[in-house]
Amino acid sequence: MNTANVIGFLAALICSISMAPQVVKIHKTKKTDDLSLWAFTVLATGLFLWLVYGLLIRSMPVILGNAVGFTFTVYIIIMKIRHG
Repeated sequence: MNTANVIGFLAALICSISMAPQVVKIHKTKKTDDLSLWAFTVLATGLFLWLVYGLLIRSMPVILGNAVGFTFTVYIIIMKIRHG
């Protein structure tokens, strides 16, 4: 594995982990009233496009990082819709 991929995987891991506390808090409390549905929808769109880009260029760090981020963001959006 080359240096660029190692850095990419580390970046993907750190960015993905950064969303985990918010997802866990929402899962436990079911409270999303302070979150912006619009902001998370825009974020999900961007993450999805990065995921597609990663697939097109066949870059595993880009694919994995954005797949995890997109999954977390979609979960937050679903919880925001359900629990306001």
